[in-house]
Amino acid sequence: MANKNTLPIIELKKISLNIPVISSESKSLKKKILTTASGGLLVKNKKKAVIKALRDISINFYHGERIGLLGHNGAGKSSFLRLISGIYFPSEGELVKRVKVQPMIIKSFITSPELSGEEAVRCHYLMQNGNLRGYEEFLEKVISFSELGDYVGLPVKGYSEGMANRLLFSILTTSSYECLALDEGFGASDASFFEKAKLRLEKFLSESGTLFLASHSEELLLKFCKRGLVFMNGQIILDAPIDTAIEKYNEINSK
Repeated sequence: MANKNTLPIIELKKISLNIPVISSESKSLKKKILTTASGGLLVKNKKKAVIKALRDISINFYHGERIGLLGHNGAGKSSFLRLISGIYFPSEGELVKRVKVQPMIIKSFITSPELSGEEAVRCHYLMQNGNLRGYEEFLEKVISFSELGDYVGLPVKGYSEGMANRLLFSILTTSSYECLALDEGFGASDASFFEKAKLRLEKFLSESGTLFLASHSEELLLKFCKRGLVFMNGQIILDAPIDTAIEKYNEINSK
């Protein structure tokens, strides 16, 4: 359990996140915006649509906590993970972070597909570390786990979906992180790689410092989390022990 006498590593003070979508298009486009948004409510007029992804959230987190995020698709979980990871910035309120939050949310490479697998690994390593000290050892571990062999020297654009997923998963789970934000939807889709990836992910989660885990799996949440947040319409409606949070989420779904 977190020591409440210590300084929070993350503080959210009356945070709201609005995502504006400027459009003069038809209602069909605005409907598409609503269905593809990360969460929250859609407010619109003739020329503008604003997704209220998160609304008036005040909450603190402490080093070593394991937090499970629950809520139906579109409730605000992914927006919250992107916010604390620095991908999104708050529209209102104050966000204080005393730790770097590593996101495992984006399911594709942020580098050019023209790069080789090895070059993609190098870019990730440089972005994380600012230098290449220890890179060769890191690269060897990634190649070994991904089972790509000599294919790591070929452009990523030529990879199958399974090969690309294996490489990305291997890159992101080879290091340990002080604070991790994970969307369970992220993972390796290659069936032959699944069991190996599952064991790797469990070890990876158990070794992370502080964990934020968005998941629909009660088994996964109970195994790795102690604290639970239930999201609804961009708000946190319950902050409680994980078993209590799961009960609340199931109660909502049963109505």
